[in-house]
Amino acid sequence: MSIAVDTFFLDPSAVGTLQARVQQMVAQGILAGRFRAGERLPSSRKMAAHLGVSRITVTLAYTELVADDYLTSRGRSGFFVSENAPEPPAFPAKRAQSGTVDWSRAIGQRFAPGLYMDKPADWASYKYPFIYGQADKTLFDTANWRLCALRALGMRDFSAMTADYYDGDDPQLIEFIARQTLPRRGILADEDEILVTMGAQNALWLSAQVLLNSRRMAAIEDPCYPALRNILDQSRCQYTPVPVDGDGLPPDALPVDTDVVFATPSHQCPTTSTMSVDRRKALLRKAEDNDFLIVEDDYEFEMSFLKPPSPSLKSLDQNGRVIYVGSFSKSLFPGLRLGYLVGPAPFIREARALRATILRHPPGHIQRTVSYYLSLGHYDALIRRMSKAYHARRQVMDAALKEYGLNVAGHGTYGGSAVWLRAPDGTDTAQLSARLREDRVLMEPGAPFFASETPPTEYFRLAYSSIPSAKIAPGVRLIARALAEH
Repeated sequence: MSIAVDTFFLDPSAVGTLQARVQQMVAQGILAGRFRAGERLPSSRKMAAHLGVSRITVTLAYTELVADDYLTSRGRSGFFVSENAPEPPAFPAKRAQSGTVDWSRAIGQRFAPGLYMDKPADWASYKYPFIYGQADKTLFDTANWRLCALRALGMRDFSAMTADYYDGDDPQLIEFIARQTLPRRGILADEDEILVTMGAQNALWLSAQVLLNSRRMAAIEDPCYPALRNILDQSRCQYTPVPVDGDGLPPDALPVDTDVVFATPSHQCPTTSTMSVDRRKALLRKAEDNDFLIVEDDYEFEMSFLKPPSPSLKSLDQNGRVIYVGSFSKSLFPGLRLGYLVGPAPFIREARALRATILRHPPGHIQRTVSYYLSLGHYDALIRRMSKAYHARRQVMDAALKEYGLNVAGHGTYGGSAVWLRAPDGTDTAQLSARLREDRVLMEPGAPFFASETPPTEYFRLAYSSIPSAKIAPGVRLIARALAEH
């Protein structure tokens, strides 16, 4: 029995190449039970004419389906649905018509919604995206990343890709972090002092879970990364926000009963200030005198294009009081979700056990791909390219902010990818942000970074990591005009 050609159509909303879409169309028909084992498909010529695609596109799609045993080829007779093709379900799928669960009672613990950041999924379609933390496809090294991913898929790396490491990590990636990445920050660590995480946020969560409980006190910067407050709320510990100044976190302002301090010395989030070496040493002396630990989030140290980066806090630590958080997601792309923790072996042992309980380990294929990308020199080349581009954009940004009279409240001395600004008193930058979207401008209101229940509304952040240099000045002009009208 032959399947009529007019039963096939390409889904206009489907993504991928024409070949992939044809392949998906046939496979979905088989999985849905519309096409049965032994039925003959239209010839590649008829299918191509019906769909308006080339014959070779259909032939290649059919060939891929044969390789996956969805179809079988019978010489001159054509292509047929394979006898081994997946069977459709013997019963129809159903959706519950009504619910009887009282979810207000059933939910045992509630969590803060998201990261308090409103970043539209289509941010790249905006004309002036001053949005932080997104990858710039004009800078990313897609070709070499693809080659490393393909290499990691080879038979030589089959076990690295498919093995269950249990509570372990890819030894090749751990070795590179220990021998190449950490020494650049002045850190020496053994393999049992390093743990791969699902990004920096996962590393912060693991640190909070291991180090804190309801009886312990944390200190955080104010303003700070909003998700950190969510993490500490979930850990049910007590915490005190400590206002930062031009040098970051002031050690003398820390409460005497602090157990753990969370800090971003290299580029304070979000003010971009860099903690001086003298203050870093003072913070370490305070930690020793008051017997507390420090979790150092060393984000964006790679983007120090104005001056060489300051030594990491951990590199100055002689007493094992600093837990170091690093991330590849910031410098490669946020969707990678790969970071690492560095700390004394007893701490890493507990963090490893907790990670194993929750997710075992980050995917082996991703770890091996990153290890190749690092070891073959592609990562360093990418950082140099990004730093050069960011430096040029920063110069344009500085000139535009000066020309249009915007008030810079935090200006990273060493580089970075964003600027922290303050609007005139009484300005609600959340409303301003909503208004600017009408002009296709994206900016980040600053209120979510503050711990207060009534945070200041005048602050906002402009990132230059994902906007071309030519768009910066026109975008800043629109922001200045909206501020004048606000």
